[in-house]
Amino acid sequence: VQLVESGGGLVQAGGSLRLSCAASGSTFDINTMGWYRQAPGKQRELVAAITGGGGSTNYADSVKGRFTISRDNAKNTMYLQMNSLKPEDTAVYYCNAEALHYGLDLQNYWGQGTQVTVSS
Repeated sequence: VQLVESGGGLVQAGGSLRLSCAASGSTFDINTMGWYRQAPGKQRELVAAITGGGGSTNYADSVKGRFTISRDNAKNTMYLQMNSLKPEDTAVYYCNAEALHYGLDLQNYWGQGTQVTVSS
């Protein structure tokens, strides 16, 4: 499984961005997907996650009500709509996918990351 993020950039506080994560390879094995972020000097943290069918989502408290995670399995793409952005949202955002190969081999995959910078 390969993951490629896009959509990062520089935005002013209060603005919006939409991140995309395109998956390729053994995409039919993918179950839960998620967005993580890592700010300078901090640990990587979960931002939001979504189950395989998209029926269940969860969010970090810091982004609830501002960010929305979604996925389009027909396009093998996951999204993160980020509204009301704050300077503290500045980080490298990573796409993550959990895949179960051959019903036995559980693997985690990461994208290369996309930078989001929110200016005050």
